[in-house]
Amino acid sequence: MAGLWQENPVLRLLLGMCPTLAVTAAVKPALTMGLSVIFVLVCSNIVVSLMRNLLKSHLRILMFTLTIATFVTIADLFLKAFVPDMSETLGPYIPLIIVNCIIICRAEACASKNGVFISVIDAVGMGLGFTITLCVLAGVRELLATGKIAEQVVMPQAFVPWAAMGLPVGAFITLGLILALVNQVTKKQA
Repeated sequence: MAGLWQENPVLRLLLGMCPTLAVTAAVKPALTMGLSVIFVLVCSNIVVSLMRNLLKSHLRILMFTLTIATFVTIADLFLKAFVPDMSETLGPYIPLIIVNCIIICRAEACASKNGVFISVIDAVGMGLGFTITLCVLAGVRELLATGKIAEQVVMPQAFVPWAAMGLPVGAFITLGLILALVNQVTKKQA
């Protein structure tokens, strides 16, 4: 469960920055991206773990990528079929999960060396860490940009929205402030 804090993919390992910055303008797309990553992580870790003893070293990364691409395609087609508005909102970021360093890293670091049970637990922990981080970033940004969280009004009528928080600059500012907070907490724990 190190993916929740000690090895959080976004806050500690700085992996998956593209979707972290791109889809966190609102909570719903962030949650959808996080759930898609969890699905792909779990499924690809299962398959990689099952085929780990059959792989030749020079084919390993190719097989990881093909496996990941299969599950990303399933996730992408599922979203297009059942949640077309969200699929359109996320645009190319779902297909880009194929090259997300979090997934390739977990296939290499864990699933290729461990059995299915440990690989699934690792995938769930890393996926939850990623999803929680995306949702926190999105919650802060959506709240400050619109006065809402998950499209529910939470700020008083007098609140003046910070339009910049809904733009890419808001993603960088929010991520930077949260990373600074994480570094401070880490220093105090040490």
